[in-house]
Amino acid sequence: MNPLFKALGGGAMPSMPGPLGNFQQMVRKFQEFKANFQGDPEQEVKRLLQSGQMSQDQLNQLQQAAQMFQSLL
Repeated sequence: MNPLFKALGGGAMPSMPGPLGNFQQMVRKFQEFKANFQGDPEQEVKRLLQSGQMSQDQLNQLQQAAQMFQSLL
């Protein structure tokens, strides 16, 4: 599993009770990931796609989740 997908829960919603708990945990995980990530995100995504560590479907799912996440902030 690639690091971005893993950091965001591997595609599954976190198991905290209630939607607010899920959102807070997701924000916390994203902030941790962002703090520890080094490099160019676009290049990393290309690398993950080329290496097969991330499928186009996973990328599409993450992009959709990011759009929903962004609209909440």
